Amino acid sequence: MRGKAVSGKAILVLCLASFLAGSLITSRTWTSQSHNNNHPIVNHVTASNKLGEFDHKLRAPAYPLAQSLLRFVERLEIQQVRYYLQSSVGNGVTLQKPKSYSNHTLQKAFVVIGINTAFSSRKRRDSLRQTWMPTGEKLKKLEKEKGIVIRFVIGHSATTGGVLDKALDKEEAEHKDFLRLNHVEGYHQLSTKTRLYFSTAVSMWDAEFYVKVDDDVHLNLGMLATTLAQYRSKPRVYIGCMKSGPVLSEK
Repeated sequence: MRGKAVSGKAILVLCLASFLAGSLITSRTWTSQSHNNNHPIVNHVTASNKLGEFDHKLRAPAYPLAQSLLRFVERLEIQQVRYYLQSSVGNGVTLQKPKSYSNHTLQKAFVVIGINTAFSSRKRRDSLRQTWMPTGEKLKKLEKEKGIVIRFVIGHSATTGGVLDKALDKEEAEHKDFLRLNHVEGYHQLSTKTRLYFSTAVSMWDAEFYVKVDDDVHLNLGMLATTLAQYRSKPRVYIGCMKSGPVLSEK
């Protein structure tokens, strides 16, 4: 059976309807894609990338103003620590400045080197004084010109004012190179002693670096200063034991 012929007007109407339907579908598709681009995850990644780029620029040496701002913030943090340490050092231990430094004002320094020592280590201390550690006026000159402070770090005996303390008083009067802590000396209290040393040093000197060594270690002072100078642009850096070559000992 033969069908009826379709008129030209009907064909034109169908074409227009198809065009409008296609335009509507395309419009909705683009709207959906635009919505996905505003997804919080996509925005988060983009923002993170931008922050990463900004952080990289902030830390780059080519931005002296940003570097100065970082150092300023670091100084504020150190001042807050000092304020706290002047009241307490934790565990109920009150921080007290050594008697010989009661009128000591905070002074700037490049590095403060604390040498852990004990009452029985007089020979070790004399060995350091005869080798790498300056004494007398040379020690004062090193502090004034180079900003390098060196002190033997020690507390007091269980019987304050006893024979051991009096012997140390005499040695201190002769050399003036001690930092005496409000701490009872004891082998099992070394961790507490180290913590108190750093706390006391921070409260007395505004230094760029604080170093702790033992009295059986002979330092290459020039090499230490050169190495630390390389880290001046890295705030709050922590450096562990620095050693090269075998450990030498004389029996």
